[in-house]
Amino acid sequence: MKVLEIGCGSGAFITFVARAVGQSGEVYALDIQPAMLKQLENKLAKPENNDIQNIRIVNGNAYNLPFDDNSFDLVYMVTVLPEIPDRNKALQEVFRVLKPGGILAITEFLPDPDYPLKSTTVKILTNAGFVIDSVKGNLWNYTVKSKKP
Repeated sequence: MKVLEIGCGSGAFITFVARAVGQSGEVYALDIQPAMLKQLENKLAKPENNDIQNIRIVNGNAYNLPFDDNSFDLVYMVTVLPEIPDRNKALQEVFRVLKPGGILAITEFLPDPDYPLKSTTVKILTNAGFVIDSVKGNLWNYTVKSKKP
C-alpha cells in the first residue's frame, strides 16, 4: 500500500502504519510545520525504530499536495481536518491524489477543542464527493472511513 498521513505532527501514529504496510509499502508523513517534522526525524532515529525504512517525510500543506494524481491507496488524518481553514480545498487535493476506490479515514477525539460531531465530518466528506464506507466509535472518539468512487 501507498499511504499518506496529512498533519503527521511528531509522528504519534505513523510508526504503527509503517509497520502495518510492511517494507514493501510506502508511507508519506506530511506536515506544514518543519519543527514537527524534525521531531518525527528524531523519533525515527531512535533504536526502537531502526526497522522502519519506508517513511518519507514531506514538508507541505494540504492545499497543494506534492504528489501525482491517483497515487495513494489510503490517506488519513487524526484530529487534523478541523485545523484546516479551507477544508473543501484540502479535500479536493485528497480526492485528486487518492486512487479510485482509495480510502480517506478521518479520526477525531475529545478533548480536542476543535472536535466536530460525527455527523459534521460525514457531511463534509459527502459534500466533497466521498462515499461513506463506515463510521466507528462513540461520542469520545470516532473514525469516518470513506472512499473515492
